[in-house]
Amino acid sequence: MILSNSKILPALLALWTGVITACFFSFYSNSDTSQLYILGGALIVFIITYVLYYLVFEHLIFTEIHKLYTLLTKVKKKDYQLTKGELVKVDDPLSRLHEEIVDFASRKEQEITELKKLETFRREFLADVSHELKTPIFAAQGFIHTLIDGAIEDEGVRDKFLTKAANNLDSLNVLVEDLLTISQLEIGEIKMQCQNFDIHRLTEDIFEQLEDTAERRGVKLRIHKHTPKSCYIYADKYRIGQVLTNLIVNGIKYGKERGNITVSFNYQNDYVFISVQDDGPGIESRHLNRIFERFYRVEKSRSKDKGGTGLGLAIVKHILEAHESKIYVSSIMGEGTIFSFKLRKGKVINEKG
Repeated sequence: MILSNSKILPALLALWTGVITACFFSFYSNSDTSQLYILGGALIVFIITYVLYYLVFEHLIFTEIHKLYTLLTKVKKKDYQLTKGELVKVDDPLSRLHEEIVDFASRKEQEITELKKLETFRREFLADVSHELKTPIFAAQGFIHTLIDGAIEDEGVRDKFLTKAANNLDSLNVLVEDLLTISQLEIGEIKMQCQNFDIHRLTEDIFEQLEDTAERRGVKLRIHKHTPKSCYIYADKYRIGQVLTNLIVNGIKYGKERGNITVSFNYQNDYVFISVQDDGPGIESRHLNRIFERFYRVEKSRSKDKGGTGLGLAIVKHILEAHESKIYVSSIMGEGTIFSFKLRKGKVINEKG
């Protein structure tokens, strides 16, 4: 207890220093007057050393130890909200230990915050998945039970209900496949099979596949007139085809009827910048940071009645991240939306015949 007291310990050390000083000088003087000077000097040495020892122990050691004890108490109580502003900028072990504790607490606070976000995300995701699965399952279930209850005898009703049940089960299958794709992309199970290919030609092939869908809404699909006739990139051809298909389908569904969707490519150093632009109603700025979340739907212009699983843009985001790229979106209300990303430039392949 004595050694842990910031007043008693300096007093003992100062007394010990004063006694040693007095004994040392007493060997060199035998007169009474000299002894008095020695005792006075020892007293002065005691006072000075006491003050010095007290300042050292109180302000440089015990204060820091007290701070460390306070920090450890907070950590024991799982209170990680500590600040580095309390640190004394002195290059000594106690200050470094102090800083290490604060860093540890800061990391723990960040981990807890991240875990809370993940927990919230997990709950929302489970709720969204349950809702999305429930819709086609209940619809198909209703049609089948209606047939079982006697409607199967009516050939017209039977065919109609079976078709609707099949369509809902097809939607359910697409949803499950999309969920599986996202999960595999997140854990890195799907590896990108990169190769050199002409994205201009790939886009033309996608336009042919989506021609009927676009015609039903009177939407024109085109490649920008200033885009090179061939544009080679180094990427996973199948996955980039998914990216372009999802973005173009989004433009067809949510752009304006009899509108336009324009795809463009531009070389910039070692990259090719790709953009998909529509001239639809646009997306409000408050939605732009969230449209790549799973199951996030923008009200009205991105309503659920236009179909889809709500996972298309999330899949786009994950595929591009697997290519070490990012998807960007800009939108002006009433003028349209542009999705853009970049990929590594590929080597030109000479194709003959």
